[in-house]
Amino acid sequence: MPEQPWLVLPTFNEAENLERIVAAARAALAPACPGGFRILVVDDSSPDGTGTIADRLAAAHPEEVEVLHRTVREGLGPAYLAGFRRALDGGAGWVLEMDSDFSHDPTDLPRLLAAVRDGDADVALGSRYVDGGGVADWPALRRIVSRAGCRYARSVLGIPVGDLTGGFKCIRAAVLEAIDLPSVRSRGYAFQVELTYRAVRQGFRVVEVPIIFRDRTHGTSKMSWRIAAEAVRLIPAMRLRRGVG
Repeated sequence: MPEQPWLVLPTFNEAENLERIVAAARAALAPACPGGFRILVVDDSSPDGTGTIADRLAAAHPEEVEVLHRTVREGLGPAYLAGFRRALDGGAGWVLEMDSDFSHDPTDLPRLLAAVRDGDADVALGSRYVDGGGVADWPALRRIVSRAGCRYARSVLGIPVGDLTGGFKCIRAAVLEAIDLPSVRSRGYAFQVELTYRAVRQGFRVVEVPIIFRDRTHGTSKMSWRIAAEAVRLIPAMRLRRGVG
């Protein structure tokens, strides 16, 4: 079987969104992937029945959808790491990641994939903070906090990436194999920063593809001040570990 793109969708209490997001992702990927694709739902034992919905979707579309059930909710980072490992073990050539709540538009998936599969990039970031990108539906305070977080990460780590905290990506499988995934420490949204930072430091080429980010309309955001505090604490530690190394 030729290498295929895998889309990893981490979920926790996304029963209101999962069926629609999988349908939209399938519709977007099918014409862009004549050799096939896989959508991997990584569910952390959601009490709202998300895992059951995922199982039903996998049964209905066994060639395209599968489910990885995790018994403990450990955070976004460990969920993605588990999903990446399954995708790599399954022979993925490219791994895509996105939120499951329509904050990321599934119709942008082919553009991210093309930037890596058909271009010379190793990582494509769906970026809010390049020309053509932006944010819709957010109040002013949240826009300010998001911009400040990206600038903080960029200044501390010293890499020229505008949207370091974004979670809409396409990554060449070779990158994930090279950046020592088991040693990634971040559990919350700092995971996205650490993933990109490691790729840049390894010499891989990162490009930013403009996207419009929208606030979720169904379900509850998983963002919290605890997760933000983790990012503030861990980002300098990433740079320190690099310096010590």
